[in-house]
Amino acid sequence: MTELQENQEPRLIVETGVDLRIAEIIEPVIVSMGYKLVRVRLLNQNGLTLQIMAEKNDGTMTVEDCEALSMAISPVLDVEDPVDKAYHLEMSSPGIDRPMVRKSDFSRWLGHIVKCETSILVDNRKRFRGKIAHVDADGFTLERDQVAYGEEPRVVIPFSALAEAKLILTDDLIRDALRADKLAKAQAANQNEKEEDESFE
Repeated sequence: MTELQENQEPRLIVETGVDLRIAEIIEPVIVSMGYKLVRVRLLNQNGLTLQIMAEKNDGTMTVEDCEALSMAISPVLDVEDPVDKAYHLEMSSPGIDRPMVRKSDFSRWLGHIVKCETSILVDNRKRFRGKIAHVDADGFTLERDQVAYGEEPRVVIPFSALAEAKLILTDDLIRDALRADKLAKAQAANQNEKEEDESFE
């Protein structure tokens, strides 16, 4: 395991079966190129589609990034051959209404609405929807947007119980996602300028 992989935050939600096998094959390639794997799904679309979501550490992902990763991943998948049928490779960013797979995703999108499912009963339920009100090392507090009779308005969901989570598209989310993307691109441009200036010295 490289130093880069050791420093990378593990995903809370990982695949099973053939999706997991594919993730294990491609994640080292993705990480070595400076990206994070978000999710792998083999879907019955257009015959068979292998959907891979990834992003840079700053949360951005351009069309060029997708092309570069796709070109790096394809030969590795051809050699390992985890899928015994023909498939179409689809490389994408997680999108604005993204799957939440790392603890840092919850910290980053604090104050936004998330829909999630747990693997065990939490407060007599497995499905939740609400605003992320607080995040710590063990879990997050959800402020429910629909409180049933007898339920507390807030519920603490342990990361260890999380089975699936996804951001819900809202005007606030779109605004904050666009702002974060703009900021990340500005920082990347400044970094490139700095590196160019240093190479002239």
